[in-house]
Amino acid sequence: MNESDRLIVPQGSFELDRHPPADGAPLRAWDAADEYLLQNVAEHAATEGLRVLVVNDAFGALAVAASGDAESVTSWGDSFLAHTALAANLDRNDIDPSLVTVLPSVEQPPEPDLILLKVTKSMALLKDQLCTLAPLMNNGAVLIGAGMTRNIHNSTSEIFEEVVGPTKTSRAQKKARLIFAERDAELDPVTSPWPATHDVELPTGAALTVANHASVFARDRLDAGTRLLLDNLPTGFDGANIVDLGCGSGILGIAAGLANPGAHVSFVDESYMAAASAEITAEAALAPGSWNSIVGDGLGAAIAAGNIADVDLIVNNPPFHQDHAVGDAVAWQMFNESHAALRPGGELWVVGNRHLGYHAKLNRIFGNNETVASNKKFVVLRSTR
Repeated sequence: MNESDRLIVPQGSFELDRHPPADGAPLRAWDAADEYLLQNVAEHAATEGLRVLVVNDAFGALAVAASGDAESVTSWGDSFLAHTALAANLDRNDIDPSLVTVLPSVEQPPEPDLILLKVTKSMALLKDQLCTLAPLMNNGAVLIGAGMTRNIHNSTSEIFEEVVGPTKTSRAQKKARLIFAERDAELDPVTSPWPATHDVELPTGAALTVANHASVFARDRLDAGTRLLLDNLPTGFDGANIVDLGCGSGILGIAAGLANPGAHVSFVDESYMAAASAEITAEAALAPGSWNSIVGDGLGAAIAAGNIADVDLIVNNPPFHQDHAVGDAVAWQMFNESHAALRPGGELWVVGNRHLGYHAKLNRIFGNNETVASNKKFVVLRSTR
């Protein structure tokens, strides 16, 4: 690995990789905001002997760098993939994994001395997280946020000020900026509005109340792609094993379960909040014992562990980006794992933007593909194992 491929900061020099790996693409496992934040910490808020809480650490750069002299490091975030990347990067740098505790976003983080927060694209997720973090700062914890300037706006500072207290931002450096927020003990506690609910009309005309945590895609409405697949749901799978892969709120899997009596539905997503959202809705809509949820990196580990087997139907609305990196790697993984999970004769139903060309990928993997429905923007495709 070249020096340019290493994160070099005051805390040390670290070899880092993304997860999934970038496969030769010019994408690093850290950005200028990580560098800026770690430089500031070294100059003004050294981690030595402190309880450090790292939030939204995409590939583990912050936790790896902070683990050297902190009393403890906890990495709190919504991405299973991020936690997988962190584990791999700790190993890559010969750092004892017990030095960093991984905590899903749906669990309460411990009281810290220093919070290092990467600002997300989602202002809803940011507010939700700050509502959890603010009470933890009542004993004097320091909060430093960091993000690329494209993610930090006046509205970002306003959220910090509303929930935490007085806020100021740094000058931009390499298109990155820092945010410093002080806890105002006089502020009334702000309660997160998440999870929230909204009603979706099913093809039968019945209304389904869908729950969404803050990080879930289309959390307050039904997106147009999902609507197209929802209006063209597969039937004839009574008693079948159904998987909602990349489930988000779980609306596709729940609707498929309702449309196919006796079916068992597995909700699979790498987002802890997505799985939790699907669980809330499924508990109210589906029969007890007719569903389960799995947080993980696609279907591979679930198949290997025996948690998913002999799948009859998979419904899938794949994401076409990871953070700001746009590509088809996630879709390829989902399609290949679907092919491996399906029994002979089992079907994969996919919805996606027409321009993404999923039909070509499905033909290469399954050897067949059929257009079920389409409109000007989206297409529903079916492939049979």
